[in-house]
Amino acid sequence: MSWTRNPLRRRIAQTEFIAADTPHAPVVPTLGTTPPAVRLDSVSKEYRSGKTALRALDAVSAGFPRGTFTAVMGPSGSGKSTFLNCAAGLDRPTSGSVWLGDVELSRLDEVALTEVRRQRIGFIFQAYNLLSALNVEDNVTLPLRLADKRIDRGFLLEVLTAVGLGEFRKRRPSELSGGQQQRVAIARALINHPDVVVADEPTGALDTRSGKQVLELLRQIVDDMGQTVLLVTHDPVAASYADSVLFLADGRLAGELTRPTPDQVAARMTHLGEW
Repeated sequence: MSWTRNPLRRRIAQTEFIAADTPHAPVVPTLGTTPPAVRLDSVSKEYRSGKTALRALDAVSAGFPRGTFTAVMGPSGSGKSTFLNCAAGLDRPTSGSVWLGDVELSRLDEVALTEVRRQRIGFIFQAYNLLSALNVEDNVTLPLRLADKRIDRGFLLEVLTAVGLGEFRKRRPSELSGGQQQRVAIARALINHPDVVVADEPTGALDTRSGKQVLELLRQIVDDMGQTVLLVTHDPVAASYADSVLFLADGRLAGELTRPTPDQVAARMTHLGEW
């Protein structure tokens, strides 16, 4: 589907243009100078327990262009969750810098960082993190209400329709399947027109069929909406939905695979220790 023919993607573009004069809107660079949606420059992260230091990330540098889908993979303890947390501003790097577009997250104070996370980053986790007392519509719009922002009902309906929940918007989470609840979480991540959507094992609690539907939806929001997605997963099949796979081992980059197939990803994971 083309960029201009997709109504949801066109509406996002119009909204971002209009929002350029608002206090928290991202600066829109001139054509040809657009920075990556997310960039990590020599990022290291250490955790300390008494006198012992554990280096979860070791001088990692990576950039993610807008409108791309990247999977991050590695064995347990490789640093992939720390990588995602640093990229999303949930963890501060011990050294190095993290950029969200033209904003350096690592230099922001906690208040400003919270504001950026709320307005410019969409989060999808393995646990859906829905409020059981709220219906679908209210769960999706919760970030807007917490930020005291106006709810665009037209855009809300378009998002719910795009994720296949238009007819379920008045149902509560207990009335939905696991896959449908994860779709609510995806819609909630999109409602603020984020610069990037970060997804940490979003299919880990789902059956194979529901997981496939969620992965197809993530692929769709990249292709049809121009969204940028960072996905952490241990599943080669899930990673194969991405444009590229970034591999980590012992907190360091251990290669990249473009246009991956499940077999290619599995083979690379098998030999990751050789890097």
